Amino acid sequence: MDNYVVSARKYRPATFDTVVGQRALTETLRNAIRQNHLAHAYLFCGPRGVGKTTCARIFAKTINCLNPTEGHDACNECESCQAFNEQRSFNIHELDAASNNSVEDIRTLIQEVRIPPQIGKYSVYIIDEVHMLSQGAFNALLKTLEEPPSYAIFILATTEKHKVLPTILSRCQVYDFARITVADIIAHLQYVAQKEGVTVGEDALNVVAQKADGGMRDALSIFDQLVAFCGNTITYEQTIEVLNVLDSDYYFRLVETALKHDVSGALLLLNDVLQRGFDAGNFITGFAQHLRDVLVSKDAATIELLETSDAIRQHYAQQAKQCDAQWLFKALDIVNTCDINYRTARNKRLTVELCLVKLTQLGVQTPQVSQAPQVSQQTPASKPTVAPQPKAQEVAQPKTVEVAPSKPVMQAPPKMATIPSIPSLNTNPSVANQPAQATASNRPSEGVAQSVASSGQEENRPFTLDQFRGAWAGLYTIFKEEPRLLAILKEYTPELIDEQHCVLTLSNPWQKTAFKQFGKSVMDHMRATLHNSKLQLTLQVDETTVVQKAYTAEEKYKVLLGKNEELANLKTALALQLE
Repeated sequence: MDNYVVSARKYRPATFDTVVGQRALTETLRNAIRQNHLAHAYLFCGPRGVGKTTCARIFAKTINCLNPTEGHDACNECESCQAFNEQRSFNIHELDAASNNSVEDIRTLIQEVRIPPQIGKYSVYIIDEVHMLSQGAFNALLKTLEEPPSYAIFILATTEKHKVLPTILSRCQVYDFARITVADIIAHLQYVAQKEGVTVGEDALNVVAQKADGGMRDALSIFDQLVAFCGNTITYEQTIEVLNVLDSDYYFRLVETALKHDVSGALLLLNDVLQRGFDAGNFITGFAQHLRDVLVSKDAATIELLETSDAIRQHYAQQAKQCDAQWLFKALDIVNTCDINYRTARNKRLTVELCLVKLTQLGVQTPQVSQAPQVSQQTPASKPTVAPQPKAQEVAQPKTVEVAPSKPVMQAPPKMATIPSIPSLNTNPSVANQPAQATASNRPSEGVAQSVASSGQEENRPFTLDQFRGAWAGLYTIFKEEPRLLAILKEYTPELIDEQHCVLTLSNPWQKTAFKQFGKSVMDHMRATLHNSKLQLTLQVDETTVVQKAYTAEEKYKVLLGKNEELANLKTALALQLE
């Protein structure tokens, strides 16, 4: 029984022409060989399974070929090519940096670099997964990598370019390998299937290519898995069963159900998906991708963005004709919101079901309910059944209601903010001079400071002491953004001399200067609040209230001595000194 060789090894490219999906890079390397412009160090980087190590081996084999072809490919007949094919070449050295990442390993490599090749022109050193080298190993490699012998060429391969030191990158020619497209993977799998005598449909190969995510090695491994399960005939149903992939037909059916506004059908379809063992979160993620594919299929210019086969593109294009662009935008927003909330939701199934219900309700016309006002038909003998509303609270109705022509319905003006007024004043002069406590109900609000003429009330009205103090307390809110003035307003209250004159006594001239900056605004608010435009305020400073504070040690001692004369005897007895 012959030994089985997996497809990834059996159909590994042997020439630049057989490398899949990297045409630009292979042509560059071939031209460098043709023109004899070879660098001393290369860095091949890109995702897994895209051909980095394969291209490095082809490159090493080609530059050592003794009889290259007209296309500058390896002849596969000379001693160097045969030694390479039989894996006994001493000109090509491969090192796995994942397991040989120490400084000692690199030093051993540097010692080997000194030995010239026995057959061929170059000694090629391929270091795979170079990002796994330690910091010391990188530093040990720097000098040799920059100035190697004329016959030495280094090819570094990595899947994580950002982990390679910038000093290493600067010494290499960097080649970025791209992900292999779905179309290229399908074409190569069809070639392998033909060679192996396997019958497989294009829709099944599309699922394999999508699952491989741009890696040819992964695609060939999945293909071998399908052959082991299905034999020489692979169907689409068997493919999605083996790979545990949800059939895309569910997504097409869900879109059709949503367009028909069939809530029950959408919920039953979700239940069928869950009973088959698929996760609801993955279902929503896949459905969001499906809606995106339908959206890009609406335009012939963007349908090429679909990484799939031509047959499936036509299926998407047919469904795109049934869907309106605005519907797709709203559906994508709903599904994306569900995908975001799914991770934190406690009842995950309910979250997905609500998403599907919203999808089925898109485009449903909601009946408009008339909100016409009720008009009571009233005879002279009857009484109205609805209590009349104040005119200030009437709200304009969205639709005009026709009533009797002789009594047109007038819309009330919008309700204005009510300005709080001062309570009823006692005009008795004898009561005005009686002291009283200002209550919270008598304090004016911030909106009190309006012109007396606009309020329509009488000017120069008499006021009580309570009303005066309440108006002064109302200034706290009006001038709350002025901390210096607010401190003065809270600490001092003017003394009311008569109905037209008050005196504010402050402690020092600085307070007087600070108050003068806002004096006009303060009195304007007081006059407007009290409805008295003749009210005047006089400022004065009480010099007797200035207290000389003790700051130095001598001054503090004198203050304490004035309170207790025995302190002097204590100082003398203990020989104390003032600090």
